[in-house]
Amino acid sequence: MQVAVLTHESFPDRSKTAVGLLRYGDHEVRAVVDREHAGQRVRDYLPDVQDAPIVASMDEVPEVDALVIGISPIGGAFDESWRADVRAALERGCDVLSGLHDFLEDDAEFVGLAAEHGGELQDLRKPPEDLTVAEGTAGDVDATVVTTVGTDCSTGKMTASFELRDAARERGLAAEVVPTGQTGVAITGWGIVVDRVIADYAAGAVERLVETPEEQDLLIVEGQGALAHPAYSGVTTSILHGSAPDALVMCHEAGLESIHGYESFTLPPLDEYVDIYERLAAPISDASVVVGTLNTSKLDDDAADDAVTEYAEALDAPATDPVRHGVPDEVLDAIL
Repeated sequence: MQVAVLTHESFPDRSKTAVGLLRYGDHEVRAVVDREHAGQRVRDYLPDVQDAPIVASMDEVPEVDALVIGISPIGGAFDESWRADVRAALERGCDVLSGLHDFLEDDAEFVGLAAEHGGELQDLRKPPEDLTVAEGTAGDVDATVVTTVGTDCSTGKMTASFELRDAARERGLAAEVVPTGQTGVAITGWGIVVDRVIADYAAGAVERLVETPEEQDLLIVEGQGALAHPAYSGVTTSILHGSAPDALVMCHEAGLESIHGYESFTLPPLDEYVDIYERLAAPISDASVVVGTLNTSKLDDDAADDAVTEYAEALDAPATDPVRHGVPDEVLDAIL
């Protein structure tokens, strides 16, 4: 599918969905729509993903099948400054995919335009209607189940999940990411966005996801939030218990000392944070943190190498920056 991705004034640092699609998606991204960076190219910011021109509006986008809203701000609200581009996409008969909490199908203008021009509104965050509470059966699946967890939001849990999947596949294993967020769902075309699920059913939604793939050697459950996060610890707990993992991957950003957006809340020391995760998992599974991944994108090469070494020593486990250094054998071996 050929797509355009909307990231107004957010590319690349605050457009996780866009970057995920560019790096891991099977879609051909024909343009990024970002008025702040119009006239430049994706490679000017991200040289290691598929390239595309950056344009100011949907009017400058070549023929595509869909427009993907590549931003998910805190709270997941629709920004009215995006309306003209969504309108233009629908008038061209394009589908529009959104991972926002504000559903496109609740907007009368968008519904009318989609019906008139033959486009489809896809609200990726809308959960299935038949979810139930967890039954505690995820631990019975035959595959090795690994859940990525983090010290904060946006510390690389999704990235680690896809990099681990790709490394396992290169080794000849049947491996699948279990998507629990809007970006993972946009990339893979399946999954449930857990932060939109009724709290009582959230662990059950994750359990259903873990039990869905057949004949897999490795399932990597995409984590969300963080246990020490003042706003998003609930979804983290639901994923941790619903997935009943065999092992955990701790994801961190180099230099991060406090919760992003909640700077009055400092991160617990790493060893304490690991202990928090392992103790909370313990009633459901005996999962422990077996490897770590570190986002070193803000560091130069030498500093990044040192940071990964220090991180591994602090975890007493193998570690890597999977984007910069890939997934070494020792990391995959520790997981398996």
